This record gives sequence, C-alpha cells and structure tokens, in this order.
Amino acid sequence: MNAAAPAIVVRDLDRRFGEVRAIEGVGFEVAPGELFGVVGPDGAGKTTLLRMLAGVLKPDAGDARLHGVSVVNDPETVKHEIAYMPQRFGLYTDLTVMENLEFYADLYGVPAAERRKRRERLFQFSNLGPFKDRLAGALSGGMRQKLALSCALIHMPKILLLDEPTFGVDPISRRDLWLIVHEMVEEGVTAVVSTAYLDEAERFDRVALLHRGRLLALDAPARLQATLAGEMLVVEVESARAARELLAGLPSVRKATLFGDKLHVLTDSASAAAPEIERVLRDAGLVVHGIRRAEASLEDVFIERMTEDA
Repeated sequence: MNAAAPAIVVRDLDRRFGEVRAIEGVGFEVAPGELFGVVGPDGAGKTTLLRMLAGVLKPDAGDARLHGVSVVNDPETVKHEIAYMPQRFGLYTDLTVMENLEFYADLYGVPAAERRKRRERLFQFSNLGPFKDRLAGALSGGMRQKLALSCALIHMPKILLLDEPTFGVDPISRRDLWLIVHEMVEEGVTAVVSTAYLDEAERFDRVALLHRGRLLALDAPARLQATLAGEMLVVEVESARAARELLAGLPSVRKATLFGDKLHVLTDSASAAAPEIERVLRDAGLVVHGIRRAEASLEDVFIERMTEDA
C-alpha cells in the first residue's frame, strides 16, 4: 500500500430492503493498490455493499467515493473506473471464450490496437488460451469464473470489485483466481473482494468483518487475531457437541465452539485449563484423542465478535 489519497472512501452507507436493514452505517477507506477483504456469512450484506460501490444500487443514506467520484451523484462515471464481477457474471454461454472477451472489449470500448496484447496477457493469467474456441457453456465452473474475471479485466480497470469469486470453485481454479487477483494488485490495481470463506481472509492486506449489515471489525488479519484475549486449545474428542455442553460450565473455559469434529476452547490459561478439561471429559465417559495449544484463527475472532454483537 502507498500513502496516497484513498482509492475508495465509504461514509455511513445505509441500505434497506423493506424492513430488512441490509447495510447499517458502514464506513471505511481503501488505499490504492490494497487487497481489501469484506468477510462475512451469507446474509451479512456483502453483495449489497459491493453493488453500492459499483454504482448499480443507490444507498438510502451515506456515500462512497471511488477515486473521488461519488456513487450517489455520479454512478455512471464510477463504472468507468472499475471492474465489477457479481456472483452471477453475465457470460454468454452460446459464445466462445474468445467471443466473450471480444464482446466485453466492445462493451468497454477497448481500442482495437490494444486488444490482442490484452487478450494474450489474460490468457497467460488464466490458462484459457487452449480453450479460446470452446463455448462458455461447455466450460467447468472454475474455468467460467476465470473467464468472467478475464472479461472484467479486459479494459484494465483501476479498481476491482469481486463478489465471492471463489464460491463453489474447485481448489485448482480457486488458486488460479487468487493468482490473477494478486498479480493485478501487484501492478497497482485496488481490489475489494468479498468472501464467506474465512480461510481466505489471511490473503488480504486488511479485512472488514461484516455481520447483519454492520461492520464488526476492520484491521489486518494478524492484528485482528491478536485482539482475542485468552489462550486457545483445540480439543479432539468423540461426541464434540456433548463435550461442548460439559465444558461450557467450567470456570476456566471462556467459550467452547464447534469446528467440525473438534472444539476450539478459549481459556485464560491453556496450561492450567487443559488438565481440567481432559479430566471432566474422561469422567463423563468421552474418549479424548488430544488437546493442544493453538493460535486463534480469524474464524475464532469472528465468532467472538458476532457473540458480542448479539
């Protein structure tokens, strides 16, 4: 990130749909060349927020400025600054990969002299070159997402807005998508990416944790993880749900949360709590496979903030 004026300034954005307040008083700034994450579960307001930033949905209150241009007063000018890739990007399934790229180049007014160079570069990023004559409808889900991102990038935008680009994508395509995004950011593009996958959050320079339309926290992932007071234990035990109920009443346990078939147990002191936890579980007849100290994950932080918010 550099010290220049912010690429994006968001001030007190609000948006309602009937009685539902999808976004409530959200504000933040994004620096030029920053990879900024909007992280939250389904229904958190991520899509609504990005649609407002893209100038396709008008806020009920507040404003956002992208390179100084207001999404409220001048949404059409905003659209020239950005590439917005919604969850359902408008690929034409009866056109080939090449024809889709050409269509979006026409749409964005890319000069004819620039097109070949840009196409080749995008093929290099996406590995779609061998499939340029294949119909978009015949591509796999991951390849469609890479084509959608390539179409969004054909006009070389200054700001990239991506709404859950890796949702439902296979691991290889997911990695390829992130490689493309990181390369664009390294070249100075500002990227705002929403995701429900907390394991992706560590990729971002900074993360906005969004829940029920409200901003719960905003900082670098490592600094957010450091805000969780206490020490974390990972407990591997049979009947994890029953184990959680047993541990919830212990004075040494601040919180016990299910993570798949394991428990993340927040304590004041891991070394003091571990023996008591093991004893209580074994006395209840549960088989304990292991208890180990671990660093708090961003998911632990998010659950803690959601609990506080509730």
